[in-house]
This record gives sequence, structure tokens and C-alpha cells, in this order.
Amino acid sequence: MDTSVIVVGAGPAGLMLAGELRIAGAEVIVLERLPERTGESRGLGLTTRTMEVFDQRGLLSRLGEVETSNQGHFGGLAVDFGVLEGAHAAARTVPQSRTEEALEEWATELGADIRRGSELLSFEEGQDRVEVSVRGPEGMTTLSAAYLVGCDGGRSVVRKAARFDFPGTAATRELFLADVRGLDLEPHMIGRNVPGGMVIVGPLGDGIDRIIVGESGAPPRRRTGPPPFDEVAAAWQRLMGTDISHGRPVWVSSFSDAARQVTEYRRGRVFLAGDAAHVHLPAGGQGMNTSIQDSVNLGWKLASVVRGTTSATLLDTYHSERHPVGRRLITNTLAQGLLILNGDEVQPLRDVLSELIGFDEVSRHLAGMVSGLEIRYDVGPGPHPLLGQRMPHLELVGPSGKTSSTQLLRTGHGILLDLADDAALRGTAAAWSGHVDTVNARPHALSATSPLRGTAAVLVRPDGHIAWTPESEESLPTTLSRWFGPSR
Repeated sequence: MDTSVIVVGAGPAGLMLAGELRIAGAEVIVLERLPERTGESRGLGLTTRTMEVFDQRGLLSRLGEVETSNQGHFGGLAVDFGVLEGAHAAARTVPQSRTEEALEEWATELGADIRRGSELLSFEEGQDRVEVSVRGPEGMTTLSAAYLVGCDGGRSVVRKAARFDFPGTAATRELFLADVRGLDLEPHMIGRNVPGGMVIVGPLGDGIDRIIVGESGAPPRRRTGPPPFDEVAAAWQRLMGTDISHGRPVWVSSFSDAARQVTEYRRGRVFLAGDAAHVHLPAGGQGMNTSIQDSVNLGWKLASVVRGTTSATLLDTYHSERHPVGRRLITNTLAQGLLILNGDEVQPLRDVLSELIGFDEVSRHLAGMVSGLEIRYDVGPGPHPLLGQRMPHLELVGPSGKTSSTQLLRTGHGILLDLADDAALRGTAAAWSGHVDTVNARPHALSATSPLRGTAAVLVRPDGHIAWTPESEESLPTTLSRWFGPSR
């Protein structure tokens, strides 16, 4: 075969997947229809969970200076994400263009083969491979790989060609998004309901403002390109009564409130990740971040299978773990759409929800939902509260000096973290060396409320989620075999 995995689409999901595959030792070709990066800001900001993911791969420094904030919203109602103890603050003003640049540099340095100007035309799935027809700079070619992943957005060619079911609700309205120079507008970062619709204004720096304009009842249109800025300015004039037509648009787009999710994330040797698998209202910037996290879940599993370390049944856990996350995403963005896109008729609901957000428990619940910190995978039975959740950042001291749980994950390996100097435990895990790093270390400090207090060890998957603690109901060898294949 030409490679182990072919990824279609060099957006955040595709580039993250390419890097994850390479760091785990799998060969990958990324096919991107566009000849170069667009440079458009598009998805703006990184959620708390994505900041954690980037940190565990050492990617934060590639983003340059990042403005962070604990202030977020749910449906335009302010929520303090600072109630989430020990979490990264979200990055507010990282444009998608910068995210894509950082991910492409990382994946390329790791050896990913990224082919721009290469358009997927069709593919055929065989017993042991997928054959892909591509139109590229050198004409028509055919490539083969063990697996194909569609990371090619809401209009995914892969999804349509593989006939994935894509149920949901159709668009009922169109909204405009534009990054514009030369405007002097009052910021409304979390939305402002006005008679007849809603507007958002967010300064991006360098004299550029992002505006979102949504008129109530504006029907969705079939467009073959971005809307002209004149349409955006006219909608703003109708809602706000002021003229912004003198602004100089950097980028203009439109989107809708359609909400759809495929019924399965895998069909044989074909997978979907990111917007190819789920589309929704871009409330809180969750779409790009969930897409990146889809790829982090899938990458190490695909790499393990194509290297022959584990059986292909491991790949079924991609759907079982990520499909509920996508379903939850659809639900919360639909709920936020009711609050953001409607007028005075939902004001009583906004008022009641604002009261509830005043309670810390409600704030934590909504912040965890929007940030992704609530995600917990079913990794097996056991009473420990961290089982299935991400390993929290933990400063560590061991024989080799200081390190942290986050830094240990930068190898892309699993980690057995021995917190009680148990030589027998480390000896058990030694049979999985090369795929699981065994680390003997103690916490530098633990708060009185830390869920790790009293735990002697944790097994952390390459994606950062805890798969085993001594309190688990299955043995360590059983868990290691499930996630990392048979012992050697």
C-alpha cells in the first residue's frame, strides 16, 4: 500500500489526526483540495479541553502569545469558567488560520505527507485496503491505504460517497459572519439580542472586528460562494440602524442553524471526524475544538491497529466514545440557539437560566459541557471518580527529577504512573514496554480535595484519559491488553 492511512482534508481535524498518527508511528497521507491555506480566521479560540490537548503534545508554544480568559457563555448568558478548578483558561483570540499553521508545522516535522491541490474523486473499499482516486497537480492518480478518514467538513465528499446516514434538522435561517477593518463598534462578545435578531461584535486585534449578524426569519440560501459584504451591511443596518458599509471586509461567510450527526463514525475501513461527522450552530466555538478532540481519540487507535499492536476491534471504541460527545454537542448548541436566535418571547427563559447560573453547581455543569471537561469515557468498571476522565495536570518528582503528567504524554505513549513506588506493578507493565512508559514518581503536592489523593497508580491512555486505577474491577494486565494489545 502507499501508506497506512489516507486523511481527506487539511483543516484542524485532519492536521491533528496526521500529527497523532505520526507521533504513534503510522504512515499518513493528507489530501487537501485547496492549493494552499486560506489564511481565514474561521473558528476562533480554543476551549479549555483543547488547550489541555495542545499542552500534552507541546503545541501551545507554537501558537505564540495567546490571550486567555475564564469568561464564557451559554446561549449568550455569561458563565464563569473559573469555577472549574485546575483547568487551563480558554484561548480567546486564536484564529483558525494560526491553529492550522501550527498543526501543519507539527505534523510535517513528524513526517506527515501533506498533499495540497489534491482532490478526492472516488474510492473503493476492499477486503484489506481502500483504493482512492485523486486529481492532483500531476493529473489523475490512485492511492491505497489500510484506512480512509474523512476530515473534509460539513459537505464531506467522503461521507456522501460512503453513504453514511446523516439525520438531523435542516437549516431554518441564515446568519452572516465577517471580519472587517475600519469599524468603531462597541464589543458584544457573547451576543446582543435586538428587535428583529441578534448581533455579536468581537475585536480581533490589528484593527479588525468580527461581527455576526442574524436576522429573525432570514431564510437559508443555497450559495456557491461567500455572500457579498453589502448583504451583511444591509442586515446590520436593519437591525442596528447604523451604517457599516464603509468597513473593509477581510473575510465574509454565512452559516445556518442546521444540526446533523452521522449515525456511525465508522463504516468498515472508512471513518469520519470533525464537521464531516457533525454540523451545528457554532455556539461557543465548540465545533473546531470537538473536531480536534475527535482526532486525538482516533489517532492513537488507528496507529496501534495499522502497526499490528492491537486488533481492529479497538477501532470500534472510536464510535462508542465520540458519538455520545457529538450528540451532546448537538443538544447543547440547539439549546443555545433557542436563547441566542430568538427575541423577547424567550426572555423569561433567559431570566430563569440567568438566576440558575448564579449557583456554582449550575455554573460548573454548563462550563463543563461547553468546555468539554465533562467528558468521561466508559473504560471499564470501577468506583474511582477519575476513571475514564482526563488525567489532571500533576507536578511530579521522581528519580530523574521534576516532570509532570502533561509532559509525560508528549511521547504519544500510554503512561503507567506509579505513585507508591510499587516495583511489582512496574514489573507487570514492563511486558508492554515500547507502548506504555512506566514512571515511578510522587506528586509534588496534592490539594486536600484532589481526586488523586490516596490513589497508588493510574494507567493513562495516549489521549490522556485514565483507563485504570488499583480501584478498578479488572486487573492491570486485562486493561493493558484491551488498550495496548497482548503482552510481549
